Amino acid sequence: MKKTAGVIFRTMILVLLGITIGLLIGDRKFADRNLGFSFSDNNKLSKVLELVDHNYVDSVNIDSIEGASVNDMLQSLDPHSLYLPPQQAQSINERLDGGFNGIGIEFQLLRDTMVITQVYAGGPASKAGLPAGSKVITVDNKKFSGTKLTTDRVNNIFRGEKDSSLLLGIADGREVKTYAIKRGRVDLSSVNAAYMANSTTGYIKIGKFASTTDADFRKALSKLKTDGMNSLLLDLRGNGGGYLNAATSLADEFLGKGKLIVYTKGIHEPRTDYFATDSGSFQQGKVTVLIDEYSASASEILAGALQDLDRATIVGRRSFGKGLVQQQFPFGDGSAVNLTVARYYTPSGRSIQKSYKGGLESYRNELAIRMKKGELFSEQSIRNDSVFKGSYHTLSGRKVFSGGGIMPDVFVPADSTQSTQVVQNLIDQQLFSAYVIDRMQPVLNKFATGDDFIKNYTVSDDDFHQFILYSSKTLKEMDSHELLISRDYIKSILKANAARFKWGDTAFYQVMNSNDEAFKKALTI
Repeated sequence: MKKTAGVIFRTMILVLLGITIGLLIGDRKFADRNLGFSFSDNNKLSKVLELVDHNYVDSVNIDSIEGASVNDMLQSLDPHSLYLPPQQAQSINERLDGGFNGIGIEFQLLRDTMVITQVYAGGPASKAGLPAGSKVITVDNKKFSGTKLTTDRVNNIFRGEKDSSLLLGIADGREVKTYAIKRGRVDLSSVNAAYMANSTTGYIKIGKFASTTDADFRKALSKLKTDGMNSLLLDLRGNGGGYLNAATSLADEFLGKGKLIVYTKGIHEPRTDYFATDSGSFQQGKVTVLIDEYSASASEILAGALQDLDRATIVGRRSFGKGLVQQQFPFGDGSAVNLTVARYYTPSGRSIQKSYKGGLESYRNELAIRMKKGELFSEQSIRNDSVFKGSYHTLSGRKVFSGGGIMPDVFVPADSTQSTQVVQNLIDQQLFSAYVIDRMQPVLNKFATGDDFIKNYTVSDDDFHQFILYSSKTLKEMDSHELLISRDYIKSILKANAARFKWGDTAFYQVMNSNDEAFKKALTI
């Protein structure tokens, strides 16, 4: 149990950092505002930095010190106000802007060789006919494989100015085939998966709230309607948020004209109300929303609005509890400050933000504390917690809770077999996808379609043992008891990764959801 707790704790810290840094709520209209100020001569911080720069005994990176000093100051205000170095700010904005300039691939570094694991449909690599599974041997006629590759180095090479050229040498058997590719716009959809869960229920997985989320959702919804959907299962688990107006636009798809979606206010920001229009594309069908402890900010705006207005049933576990609105202020060097300027409130008046009075470390440990208290496994432990206030009600009069996150209408406990140390280590070392690349190509070639593979392929006990034997070359120590209790889950992840490699994200989630208790529970509602 100690090992399991340790894994969950470390996973929570990593996800929390991702939520804090990567997916901050901010109204899109603020994203490009530049304050145009600089530190004055009598500012203590700037004077200290100047003294260090000109008088310190050793050479120092003054930009790094300045960023760290600014970040420490911001983090003393609240956990979500922070300083973003240029590369980090660019990465966040690209992700939430819905795309970047590159060739449109995903990759894995395997034995110091770049292996292309996904080719985005419609992207430059796809148009050039670059196949998934390709091993990149040379770039621009220079040796690339076996040159101590890093993820940052690969990204820097493959991303670049639109219409700039890239010459790739790809291993094709014993020969190297050359592909000439021009970098271009690569769109990143907010919809991770969309498919019919049964004859009448559609499933849509939203991974982030970006500038294209509403358009991506409408496109997926339209196809599902054509397939016979009249009820929707919307999956927001693991969704750390994004733009405020992306959340309100998506909420608008489900609500009638004039319904209050959310409101924001702060000392320097007057109350702003966000109302639904009459343009929603799914105002009548039944909606069920899946959330968990990693569903944050924009996810909570959407879930909170649909719950307060009795428009959806919320299934899962209490959400993260981020109810602060950030506004991004960029600097001339590409860095930026994300500053909390307001709090948001659900239609019933609930503040979703959990307490951060205990300081940054306590805030980051909060998810681990939930686990230790038993909240992830017992609904009653949540109801008994005095931090939650029940003086709020939905439109129909149902009691809902404030004090930190959205409380689900239907609780589904976490599956402890998914959180063992061995599972975390296998994922961290990318051994599932590595095994698919190295060993499962002949298996995948036997199936013509993803549906055929999902329905008819089963990971046998022998397959499981072969995978563990393969992984043991990288992971020298694997707990046999943990392997036993997590065996079925490991089989699911292995099959899902194989499906994703050849047929994409939707196939991955079809496999994972087939054994997921929260998904099954949501379908019965």
